[in-house]
Amino acid sequence: MLFQAILTLALNTLLSQAQTVNTTIQVSISSTPDTTSAVKLSPSLVSFSIEQDLWAEWVGTTTKNAFFYNALDNLQKLTGEPPFIRIGADSEDHTNFDFGTQISSTIFPAYTTTTPYPEATNITVGNGFYDLAAQLPAGTHVWWGVNFRDSNITAAYLEAMAIVKAFKSAPFLAAGITLDFLEIGNEADLYAEHGLRPVGYGPDQYVPDWTAFATNISVATALYNTQTRLVGGAFASSTHTVNGLSPQGIITSGILDSGAGSLITLISQHHYSGSFCSGSGGLLQDLMTKSTIRSNLSSFSPDIQATQQKGLQYVLGETNSYSCHGAPGVSNTAGAALWALDYILYAAQIGISRVHFHDGIGYKYNLIQPVTLTRSILDGTPLATPLAPHIQPAYYAAIITAEAIGRSGSTQAVEITIDDDRIAGYAFYEAGILVRAILINSQAFFQGETNRGSVHVDLAIDSNPQTMTIKRLSIGYADDTAGVTWGGQTYETPDARVSGKPTVEAVAVSAGVDIQDTEVVLLTFA
Repeated sequence: MLFQAILTLALNTLLSQAQTVNTTIQVSISSTPDTTSAVKLSPSLVSFSIEQDLWAEWVGTTTKNAFFYNALDNLQKLTGEPPFIRIGADSEDHTNFDFGTQISSTIFPAYTTTTPYPEATNITVGNGFYDLAAQLPAGTHVWWGVNFRDSNITAAYLEAMAIVKAFKSAPFLAAGITLDFLEIGNEADLYAEHGLRPVGYGPDQYVPDWTAFATNISVATALYNTQTRLVGGAFASSTHTVNGLSPQGIITSGILDSGAGSLITLISQHHYSGSFCSGSGGLLQDLMTKSTIRSNLSSFSPDIQATQQKGLQYVLGETNSYSCHGAPGVSNTAGAALWALDYILYAAQIGISRVHFHDGIGYKYNLIQPVTLTRSILDGTPLATPLAPHIQPAYYAAIITAEAIGRSGSTQAVEITIDDDRIAGYAFYEAGILVRAILINSQAFFQGETNRGSVHVDLAIDSNPQTMTIKRLSIGYADDTAGVTWGGQTYETPDARVSGKPTVEAVAVSAGVDIQDTEVVLLTFA
């Protein structure tokens, strides 16, 4: 009876959508991956960057934060590997270590309507702060940042010693939680404009500055005898030239040539699609647009190439929609889920190994809000009723990506060539065989609009599969902030676990698929 009900619902959905189809496009998908364009996807392609100041609240103190743990574990169940966690960001450069501090002590500035949940201006931590990471899901890979901004090598040394000590302890070893990277400084390319380095601070000044810190830390913590390596870069932007602060610039200036530099196996770049720091956000449709996503990311192609030529990984170690915690009515909406999904999958296509979405407690662009909030994330006004921990719509992009990657450990993806500025698509292969495809309709459908468009996609697949199932990301409006479902199920639950009966449509491949504006479909081929 349940199966019949699902099929009836699917039929009604198809009939309803068929009445609003206003465009038909032809899409060809190869049954085998193109060897020149196929990329192998990491099971932790979607990962996280966590603002360090309130790390204890994210992970939990006396007991683990079950909501945060569950949100990560959901992804692990789909891919077989938990998300990679970076801890640091702006806060890492405001942190000092104190043996007398049990966990942490923080000082925050006053919040504003533009920044309802600002970063701490001072964080003092003790050994217990780092020990808390043992409460992450088993098998989690971690990278942690230390203070470089203050030019206090003692502070960086004490932090690094405490971090390495924690990860050598019994709870970490038992859970297989590893310290894969140490990061020395966050966005050092911005130090000079804040008066923290001399004017003209470029690669020739940065490299010896960084190397002095890295050498001290590497020797003191015996990194050469561990699996822990160092992150290169972590810049806010890139000049894309050998003369500026970019991968090309620091490589040319010799960052890889020292003993400590030889520990660099990864270059990290930070990137946001725009800025809300001054109080004026971008439009949601602008964020979602297919061409904008591609132009935003492809500007880093020279950096990616220079990095890979040295045998190093290139990672977006911190990224999200709009900097300074996101734009209200944009970063926290359902439309941001479509942006994030296309952004993740296109990033992989151009050689980006992982995408770490930055999250801080109360930030507008969070995928996960891990604790109860008492102020509005949009303007800081007090909430009449506290807002319990919850996921935000962009979290669905992580779920869909994880499901598309699956648990094979060797999934490859190829962007599908689609001659339509609204529709993006990706094909997924296991053992060289087409198994799934994602299609994204990034045309925004907003509250107040009545005529929702739809695109019909006719599929041409050379292996001629006969049937497929269709799973939909169902969204009321692009500017909704809740009520999203994935295949009839929701993650908007008190414990972040999925709820509801799964709904898929079984159809003939020859029938094609209708995709509404502001919708995603996952096609699984028999």
